[in-house]
Amino acid sequence: MDASPLLSTERLTMHFGGLAALENVNFAVRPGTIHAIIGPNGAGKSTFFNCITGVLRPTSGRILLQGEEITGLPPETISQKSIARSYQITNIFPGSTCIENIRIASQSRQYSWSILRHHRSDALATDKALVVLDAIALRDKAGELASNLSHGEQRHLEIGIALATEPKLLCLDEPTAGMSASETLDMIDLVRRIGANLTILIVEHDMHVVMSLADRITVFDYGQILAEGTPEEIQANPQVQEAYLKM
Repeated sequence: MDASPLLSTERLTMHFGGLAALENVNFAVRPGTIHAIIGPNGAGKSTFFNCITGVLRPTSGRILLQGEEITGLPPETISQKSIARSYQITNIFPGSTCIENIRIASQSRQYSWSILRHHRSDALATDKALVVLDAIALRDKAGELASNLSHGEQRHLEIGIALATEPKLLCLDEPTAGMSASETLDMIDLVRRIGANLTILIVEHDMHVVMSLADRITVFDYGQILAEGTPEEIQANPQVQEAYLKM
């Protein structure tokens, strides 16, 4: 495995007035891994995600993608640099079909709109959309309106939308929130399958999900990193065990 991180932060700090939501966070995601972030509410997990994906501009520090600084760039630029994310609240086009949702995302990566290339790019977007629908197990729902999907299927579709942008890093924010037990198992299976070929950074409260998926876990506490390691190391860490995992 490549020793250099795909994504890293150096002394990343985010203040809201007098409150330090993040304080000097040094963090790295290795390529080809599923890296989970855990911690209690208010630990800084969402703030960290929002800084990485351009929603928030950090107060200080640096964010690097394959060594290139991306600190403070707007979300659309971050997306073009191949970081995609899902949200805690499903973010889809409910009045469009599944395949249209994926095609829209796929075409966002088409940079030329000349008349001569229009039909070729249109066909390519359709082909890519079908491949993505296969990957998220929604090929049989291609023509179904997104609003008609179950909650679990809508979350799968949202991940498909992110995949269609061809990211190097997929950031998943609470992907199993609000899911039934069976939907959660389906999501674990999906993330595991796509994680075989893609680097994934995941924020998740469900410890079963985290322990089932993560190669590496980082524990946030009061805007700082409390612990980091493999699932086994985190489970064995007394501070983490007492404060978060209740094992």
